[in-house]
Amino acid sequence: MSDASALLIRTAREADAPVLCAAERETARLPARLLSQPHELSEAAFAQKIAEVGENYLVAENGGTIVAHAFLDFAGPLAALAHVRTLTICVHPGHTGQGVGRALIGALLDRGRASEDIERIELRVRETNAAAIHLYETCGFAEESRFRRRVKLPDGRLIDDIGMVWFRSQTLGFSR
Repeated sequence: MSDASALLIRTAREADAPVLCAAERETARLPARLLSQPHELSEAAFAQKIAEVGENYLVAENGGTIVAHAFLDFAGPLAALAHVRTLTICVHPGHTGQGVGRALIGALLDRGRASEDIERIELRVRETNAAAIHLYETCGFAEESRFRRRVKLPDGRLIDDIGMVWFRSQTLGFSR
C-alpha cells in the first residue's frame, strides 16, 4: 500500500533498472496494460533508457521501495518533432489507485511547463484501461486519436489504442 503524501519522487538511476524491469514484467502479465510481453523486457534496455532520458526519467519511492516509474522521451530524431515528448508510466502492481501515478505525472508535467523545449506530451493507452484514461484526463490530457484494432491481445482479441495529448499552452484544470 502506498501513501501518495509519503512519496519521494527522484530521478531514476541505472541501478534501478532491475526493479523497474521486474515491475513491468509483472504488469505485462495483466490483460491489456502494456504492449510488451514479459519476455520482451530486459534490464539492459531499462538501463539504456534511463541513461538516454536522464532527468526526465523519474521513480516514486515509498519507504525506500520503488512503487512506480515514468519518463518523457523524445518523439523522434527529427527537428520538426523536437518540441514533442512521449509519456510512459508504470505504477507497479499493488500500488495503483493511491495517487502515485498522479504524483509522477504531475512532476513530469511540471518539467514540461518549465521547459521551453517541450510544448506537447503524448501517450497511448488501451481502450480497456478505464482507470488510466480517467487519470490522464484529470491530469489535462485529451483524446486526440484512436488506433482502431491496433493491439492484439494474447487471446486474439483486437482492441483500440487511444492517443492522448497534453499541451503546455493549455489551461485545463489539473491539480494535484
